[in-house]
Amino acid sequence: MTKTTTVADPVISVKELSKTYKGGHQALKNINLDIQKGEILALLGPNGAGKTTLISTICGLVQPSAGSVTVGGYDIINDYKKTRGMIGLVPQELTLGAFDKVWNTIRFSRGLFGKSADESYLEKLLTDLSLIDKKNSLLMTLSGGMKRRVLIAKALAHEPDILFLDEPTAGVDVELRKDMWAIVEDLRQSGVTIILTTHYIEEAEEIADRVGVINAGELLLLEDKKVLMQKLGKKQLRIELREPCTTIPALLEKYDLLLSEDGLNLVYSYDTRSDDRTGITSLLTAINESGLVLKDIHTSQSSLEDIFIGLVNPLDSQESSSSASGATAP
Repeated sequence: MTKTTTVADPVISVKELSKTYKGGHQALKNINLDIQKGEILALLGPNGAGKTTLISTICGLVQPSAGSVTVGGYDIINDYKKTRGMIGLVPQELTLGAFDKVWNTIRFSRGLFGKSADESYLEKLLTDLSLIDKKNSLLMTLSGGMKRRVLIAKALAHEPDILFLDEPTAGVDVELRKDMWAIVEDLRQSGVTIILTTHYIEEAEEIADRVGVINAGELLLLEDKKVLMQKLGKKQLRIELREPCTTIPALLEKYDLLLSEDGLNLVYSYDTRSDDRTGITSLLTAINESGLVLKDIHTSQSSLEDIFIGLVNPLDSQESSSSASGATAP
């Protein structure tokens, strides 16, 4: 067992990681990723992007074709037992035995990782996940949402340092989603590192520290969420007019405005980084000089979902922006 780490090293380090399956499909392409202890990282990407393959490889469930991964300084292949014991995994699929009981399932999972019995911890875990009243129920009698809760309990039973959540709230009830994120926040406070994939982009925007975007096996972007919003987020100024106009006046052409179909709204997009050079002041002056009369002004900023769509499919992003404002280019 060889450990190569220092205090400053990331808890997970992925270097030049690639995975090609039989048949030639390359699911991962030279992924480089460092994850720090105690952070929440959200991995976003469309179906088939490579998110699950990346998670499965880090967890030691999929053999990489090239590259290396260390967890806590230990290599995932040479020190599999050590690294796997540091990780809790909540998979997408509901993989549970039909005739097992809830309590026996999580006790077995804890013991499987060599942890001594701790019934008080497991009782609290079931309580936090609203499962305590199902403690002695057979898994086959549970609803899909309850089975998802059991998977989460199994992943946390051995008190891992790292928790992977692969689409943990897909298709589950709102109550479970709230319970899940409350537990995630508690785990963050205790120093647990959390990596999640999700289609609920608003959840990533709410709880993640950093965001990674994966598409076609490539890590397109990895950035602090707030920095990402500042770098790539766009603000829009929607200007309501008192009277409709059929075309954008020549005086306003340089501002690249969009005109709504009813002629009553002008939409102006600008970069959030240009705090003192947004062009808004000169735009409003030009509108006044062109003879148009303002009724009202509204501002909005890109969400993480807008940014994600723009990275994965820029054409969809442009169409979405136009349709949202009801505006078209002149």
